[in-house]
Amino acid sequence: MTVVAVFNQKGGVGKTTTAINLAAALQLRGRGAYGIDLDPQAQFSTVAGVTARSGAETVLSVFQHSRLLRTLIQETPSGLNIVPAHIELSKVDSQYGKGYNVVNRLAAVLHAEQLGGADSPLLIDCSPLIGVLSLNALFACGGLIVPISADHLSFKAALQIERALKALEPVLKRRINRRYLLTRFDARRRMAWDILNMAQERFGDEVCRTRIAENVSLAESPALNKTVFEHAPRSSGARDYDELLDELLDSGFIE
Repeated sequence: MTVVAVFNQKGGVGKTTTAINLAAALQLRGRGAYGIDLDPQAQFSTVAGVTARSGAETVLSVFQHSRLLRTLIQETPSGLNIVPAHIELSKVDSQYGKGYNVVNRLAAVLHAEQLGGADSPLLIDCSPLIGVLSLNALFACGGLIVPISADHLSFKAALQIERALKALEPVLKRRINRRYLLTRFDARRRMAWDILNMAQERFGDEVCRTRIAENVSLAESPALNKTVFEHAPRSSGARDYDELLDELLDSGFIE
């Protein structure tokens, strides 16, 4: 199974939008995608159309009661398989510390359960903090997507993530494969091109060729609890995420 985490420490960069729409794009191609919401704000779950009534229906119960991850899956109206989030997920950081067995818990569970098989990628929407939940995603994933909205604060947050990833490499004993994705890209703005150039200079070929343009349909769809493919399948936002999936599949980032 391909496991991809979507993470940035800054909000408003398209993290959840990217996770849910990539999962939806995979589903439309018959790939049977899975999703795990590790953000206590539960925006991924809400847009997907699933609800956790308490922390017991989230990954929290994997930590508290060693519950099987597959028993937490809810199927969305569009056929996605999602493990939802709840505000009680925030208890993980305060209750469990950051020992190796804690931050490696999700990776161990995914390895043991082998959800969905080789043809069903799994997307993880991370909490926007480097805490126990996001560390679990980083330990579990084979690939990391870092959305960068076309502004300087978002780019600085990506630099902080890069430093954190380098610090984790001796513990992980590997380098996490990553892609930096420009979002909310307005080609009419000089700053957007400046951020793109800075990202390419710093991250090289790990910057996605596909850019997610500023798009009304992408902004509207979360308010309707829909993916962009459900809300506006012919929009430029849907086209951008479809092209992003093509790029990730062609490069082997998603297998």
